[in-house]
Amino acid sequence: MSKNTKTYILLGLVLVIWGIIGYKLISAFSPDPEPVTFMETTNFKSKNRAQKDTFSLLANYRDPFLGTWNTSRPKKKQGAPVKKESIEFPNIIYTGLVSGAHTKDHIYFVTIGGSQYLMKRGTQQNGVTLVSGTSKNIRVAYKGVVKTVTLANETP
Repeated sequence: MSKNTKTYILLGLVLVIWGIIGYKLISAFSPDPEPVTFMETTNFKSKNRAQKDTFSLLANYRDPFLGTWNTSRPKKKQGAPVKKESIEFPNIIYTGLVSGAHTKDHIYFVTIGGSQYLMKRGTQQNGVTLVSGTSKNIRVAYKGVVKTVTLANETP
């Protein structure tokens, strides 16, 4: 074989080897997306489970450190909680107070259902009793339920 023929054969062989290496690198960095497989949905039915075995310990032995007997009584189970009836308060607005310079008694301006009343602590108007009050809020009771009413901002 001539010198040029050997060179062309070796050049072709080198190009094939580098082509294979390049193809593997390109295929490694840009993989083909895997085909999406769809799974069949099945109805899951759970097995019947056995009831858990519950127990309680009766600790009626002497305390080894204090030397006394355990006298704690088991807690009584409470019944279902009693639902309270929702009481609808009348429209109550606290508009201010007047206080005397020499007395501790304060007179509060309270609007109940659109009518304004002057009330002291402990007085009752339209079923609403004034329990206590400050310059910022008052506490009123209506049918046994206590509610706090804050001062209304009536600046024009």
